[in-house]
Amino acid sequence: MSHSNLSGSTSSSLVPLQNGSGEPCESAACSRADLTMERDEYLGESTTAMLADLTLGENGNEFRLSYLADRHRVLDTFLEWNDDEQVDFVKVLLYKMRHEQHGQIDAFLKPILQRDFIAHLPDRLAVYVLSFLDARSLRMSEAVSHAWKRVIARGALWRKLIERNISTDSVWKGITDKRGWSKFFFIKKDVAQKLVLQEAGYDAAAVEHKKNTEESVEIQHNFYRNFFPRIYNDIKSLKDNWKNGRRTLSRIQCNSEPSRGVYCLQYDDEKIVSGLRDHTIKIWRRSDLQCAMVLRGHTGSVLCLQYDDKVIISGSSDTTVRVWDVHTGTPLNVLVHHVEAVLHLRFQNGMMVTCSKDRSIVVWDMNSPTDIVVRRVLVAHRAAVNVVDFDSKYIVSASGDRTIKVWSTDTCEYVRTLMGHRRGIACLQYHDRLVVSGSSDNSIRLWDVEIGNCLKVLEGHEQLVRCIRFDSKRIVSGAYDGKIKVWDLQTALNPRSHPEAACLLTLVEHTGRVFRLQFDEFQIVSSSHDDTILIWDFLDPSPGVSAIRDGPVQDAAPGANAQAPLAANDDPSDNDVSDDEEALNRAIAAVGEEVAAAAEAEGIRIHFDGEIPAEAQILGDNEYGPIRRGGNGAP
Repeated sequence: MSHSNLSGSTSSSLVPLQNGSGEPCESAACSRADLTMERDEYLGESTTAMLADLTLGENGNEFRLSYLADRHRVLDTFLEWNDDEQVDFVKVLLYKMRHEQHGQIDAFLKPILQRDFIAHLPDRLAVYVLSFLDARSLRMSEAVSHAWKRVIARGALWRKLIERNISTDSVWKGITDKRGWSKFFFIKKDVAQKLVLQEAGYDAAAVEHKKNTEESVEIQHNFYRNFFPRIYNDIKSLKDNWKNGRRTLSRIQCNSEPSRGVYCLQYDDEKIVSGLRDHTIKIWRRSDLQCAMVLRGHTGSVLCLQYDDKVIISGSSDTTVRVWDVHTGTPLNVLVHHVEAVLHLRFQNGMMVTCSKDRSIVVWDMNSPTDIVVRRVLVAHRAAVNVVDFDSKYIVSASGDRTIKVWSTDTCEYVRTLMGHRRGIACLQYHDRLVVSGSSDNSIRLWDVEIGNCLKVLEGHEQLVRCIRFDSKRIVSGAYDGKIKVWDLQTALNPRSHPEAACLLTLVEHTGRVFRLQFDEFQIVSSSHDDTILIWDFLDPSPGVSAIRDGPVQDAAPGANAQAPLAANDDPSDNDVSDDEEALNRAIAAVGEEVAAAAEAEGIRIHFDGEIPAEAQILGDNEYGPIRRGGNGAP
């Protein structure tokens, strides 16, 4: 059949088309309607509607009746074939056609293959599909068509995207909290509409008038669309500030004369709780950095503390552990078990672990603030136990004997010893298989707690590394050289990286030894022998708090670290293991007798067989057994 026959003409030789019932149809409208019915049969109604503007033939001409009859027969046969046969037949037809005809077919296929599925979906499903897009894709989708933009606006997809980021990223959540933007998220649709219209400057009457209008939808859409880059730019600035050391410094002068020094702290958005050398616990308001409460009861330096939403628990050089109501400061309990200074403690999920200069570790069951009882006593370290940490699997302890010991949390049985530091270990943190420790050999070590390997040694501090914390991005350390160093965790964990490459930043503001620090994505809070608490804000100054210094890091002035000497029980550097083995043996034996006597008074009996406890056996209530001396690698 020739091309002219295929395309048809308007000459008198054309015969009328038949309508749907097979009767002749004289009008062009009838012929178009009949063709539409035919096309519906194999394209489907939705596709037919989309192609309604296409011409029936080239230049709008109509087809001959004989052609239509042949086409019906061919189509009937075509529909009897399977999919592969149908595709093969079309390929043969296309092969027989000229290039010009290929162009016509291409123009016909494009709108079918590129159909706007979003525009043809119900709004609820369209919103669901587009809700999986990231910011860049969502921005591009707005430009596709008015229909897409309408779906995005009505579905509040920019607000939902920000809420998704807030739910999964602590930096997003922190910024919205600190900026006071949280009120715009995780709220009902009508509440969001009212807040946004008020934020746009509309009074109550205008808000009511515009409620649920297209204009209101557009205002909300633009509001949340513009919110995204505001938060994103804050995050970018925050990363740059950490990288370049740009921060705002706020200082709390603790005024604890004559016994100067802030040994421990913990903070949240509302308060900073600190333990001081003057025997007190002071609670500071974050809003104005003023002291809100002073807790008195300890008769020695407060060396460690931790709080939750109910209690503060503190340990002191007076050998006691005290429990306080976190809201009122009321004393709730006093725990007397250790025979020397309580150097560190941790508690969570109804369990507490304390450690002491008496070389022991005590595991406690916390039934209530007034009902805390000893579960086990762990004795294996050969010098003061300076720090402990634990999770549901392991208890990890570090000592002046230069070792880190790992114990089972469930059974309190000894698991392994991590060895590598050349002097006593003053601090560590343990989380998710990783242990990071700091020592009086001035180094920081990273360990795999499961296999006991040292993964990396970081050097840079000039004196004892007293405090250390890490998160998923950074390690932050404080030392007796008065410096705080920020390290990149991933670089430190990379076996191919040079240790020096891990150090990102050195901060020097304290004029004394750095005793304790805590940090998050936005700030570092540190305390020192210089009797101050410093807040290093890497986001920006808080309202009402003046910046003392903002700029690049400078070295401390010579002699700035000079301070009054610390009491022997307060300083982990004094807890380093002695190189005199005989003296050490005598000291441990004496301490062991003290620990055993104190434990036996509470119904927990411990017996040492030999001068140095080389293998730890943990005893419970009314249990008795030897701690046997082990062979190589004994704890």
